[in-house]
Amino acid sequence: MSRTITRRCLVSGRVQGVFYRASTKKEARALGVSGWARNLPDGRVEVVASGPAESVDALCEWLWEGSPSSSVEDVVCRDYEGEVEEGFRTR
Repeated sequence: MSRTITRRCLVSGRVQGVFYRASTKKEARALGVSGWARNLPDGRVEVVASGPAESVDALCEWLWEGSPSSSVEDVVCRDYEGEVEEGFRTR
């Protein structure tokens, strides 16, 4: 059985207004990852992902791909200590 990990990722590039959060939610749910994706005032998207290590790692890799209309320039992921509710949502 895989250990559970939680990561907070900051995604920069053209990632707002291009269905990036909705695509992330779809991918996270397919991988069985809980957490959220939300727009930040500086134009980045914050993604918090919690679940089996393999699934969270897969989502963190997928963040570089994003939605078809997005253009990802950078993804920085770090361990996250906060509470994460079950399920994945956009904020």
